[in-house]
Amino acid sequence: MEEMMEEKKTNRTKWLHVRLTPEEYKTVTVFYIHSTCRKLSEYARLQLLKKPVIGKYRNESQDDLMSEIIALRNELSAIGNNFNQSVKRLHTLNDFSEFKQWMIRYELDKNTISSKLENIKKSIQKIGELWLQ
Repeated sequence: MEEMMEEKKTNRTKWLHVRLTPEEYKTVTVFYIHSTCRKLSEYARLQLLKKPVIGKYRNESQDDLMSEIIALRNELSAIGNNFNQSVKRLHTLNDFSEFKQWMIRYELDKNTISSKLENIKKSIQKIGELWLQ
C-alpha cells in the first residue's frame, strides 16, 4: 500500500514558455506528429527531459497488402451483388422465354464471375509469395 502512495503522480504546476520561429515550430510539430505522444506538450516534455520518444512508422509492405486486400474485398462484394440481383430476377420470371433470357445472362455472369475469381486467386497467390519473402 505504501508503494502505491509513492507512485502517486504530482500535478504539473510550473509553466515553461518557449518561443519558436515558424520553421522551428513546423519542425517540432512534424516530429511530434510522427511520435506516439498524444499532446505536443507531452512530446516537448519528453524531449526536454531527454526521455525516450516512441516514433510511429509505416510498414510499406503492410500498406501494399492492405491495398490488395481492399481491392479483393471490393471485387467479392461486386460479385455478391451481381449474384443477388440475378437470384432476385429469377424469382420474378413469369414465362419460359424470360427464363431462357435469364439463362443466357446467367452464363455471361458466370463467365465474368469465374474470371474475377481467378484474378482474385492469382492476387492471393501473389500476396502469399510476397509475404513469404
